[in-house]
Amino acid sequence: MTIKSDHRALYLQVIDRMKQDIAAGIYKEKEKLPSEFELAKTLGVSRATLREALRLLEEDNIIVRRHGVGTFVNPKPLFTSGIEQLTSVSETISQAGMEPGSIYLSTTESLASEDDIKRLHCNPEDSVITIERVRTANDEPVVYCIDKVLSSKLPEDFLSRAESSIFSAIEESGDTYISYAVTYIDPIGYHEVASPILECDPETALLVLKQLHYDTDDQVVLYSKNYFRADKFSFHVVRKRV
Repeated sequence: MTIKSDHRALYLQVIDRMKQDIAAGIYKEKEKLPSEFELAKTLGVSRATLREALRLLEEDNIIVRRHGVGTFVNPKPLFTSGIEQLTSVSETISQAGMEPGSIYLSTTESLASEDDIKRLHCNPEDSVITIERVRTANDEPVVYCIDKVLSSKLPEDFLSRAESSIFSAIEESGDTYISYAVTYIDPIGYHEVASPILECDPETALLVLKQLHYDTDDQVVLYSKNYFRADKFSFHVVRKRV
């Protein structure tokens, strides 16, 4: 069926039609789309119009184009979350009706590095604990987490029970409360460490969230670097006029 012309630009109509066909299951997740020639002929548009529509669909992460292979439908993210509220990965997974879990890779203690000193505003002689773990949803790895916190902010026996919640451990004494976080989001392609840990295909993109967590005195108490599978997670922000 060809596109029926209306007042909008033709490429926008192609985008809507492609989204409808994907939602209807005509083109399934991870399925290769027909060639540009075939799609343009089916939709009754020029290949230039089709290419512009495909470019924008790729920007929206609805499709992915693999050079020399073809164009494929991206899986719909299982987890969609706003980042205005500071919630845990476990809560996000639970809200999607799945069972959250953790696989601990390592917990180490060392003197603060140059990066630690900048991020945590600490001294070279301060001790920093680094926790690496994988967050799972129904036993499937979806997030690779690296957390760094000053040893002085944690209970003395934390290393012996490192599988406890980091937030809970930091706030256990009652002297510190994590009030907010400043988040930076970067999309990346294949990552030599995170991608194999998350069992990603080479073409699966990642979203990296770097977060500085602050207490009620506006002091940084925790630095987190989380690698999310982009085919599993999407994030959005509500922006208001002021």
